[in-house]
Amino acid sequence: MPESPYQRVILKLSGESFAPPGQRGISMEEVVHISQQTIRAAALGVEIGIVIGGGNILRGAQFTAGKTGIQEATGHYMGMLATVINGLALQDALESLGAQTRLMTAIKMDGVAEPYIRRRAKRHLEKGRIVIFAAGTGAPFVTTDTAAAQKALELDCDILMKATRVDGVYNDDPEKNPHAVLYERLTYQQVREKELRVMDSTAIAHCMEHDLPILVFNYRQDGNIERAVRGETLGTQVSSAAAAATS
Repeated sequence: MPESPYQRVILKLSGESFAPPGQRGISMEEVVHISQQTIRAAALGVEIGIVIGGGNILRGAQFTAGKTGIQEATGHYMGMLATVINGLALQDALESLGAQTRLMTAIKMDGVAEPYIRRRAKRHLEKGRIVIFAAGTGAPFVTTDTAAAQKALELDCDILMKATRVDGVYNDDPEKNPHAVLYERLTYQQVREKELRVMDSTAIAHCMEHDLPILVFNYRQDGNIERAVRGETLGTQVSSAAAAATS
């Protein structure tokens, strides 16, 4: 029996995962913890691509037109560059633990990383390298959630895994409401109808159109990335009506 039901996955990491709760910047202790989990998951024979956010450093959406002196589009490009900083930190952490990696960016910066080319990215994954995708899609007004969905579809991944600091998708914010209820399974349509904060609406639409399953789970619990890749039951699974149970 294979150690994982998946051949290739995209792991979406928010920038907040690089810092302790409630803090900004980069904590290498947090980055190494994620790297250790990712390497154990890759050891199962799964090809892993990582799409990374930059919210621990800067969010492009925080710049609204006419209020900061910075155009909103410029703010989004600044946010993309923040993801590259995170990507470099993650790459060094992974390689310090013995992993082979590649950092690819949607914005060309040859002295720092490889440009994203789909066929090249697939080849890296096939060779067992952990590939980190930074700079989103290279275009403003597009979230890293949407970038993760697009990469998962472009690279023929089996599932999109979104790592969060809570156990999955709830009917309310579990960090504010202790009585919030965790959903174990949802359909794409239920996510839309309930306006649940799984991923942004464009990312959900991409996954729904191509029937790409999503798993939302808590990466802070040690071993959960490996459990997710093994196909163990955890977090919240979002899929088509045929596969998901009614909540």
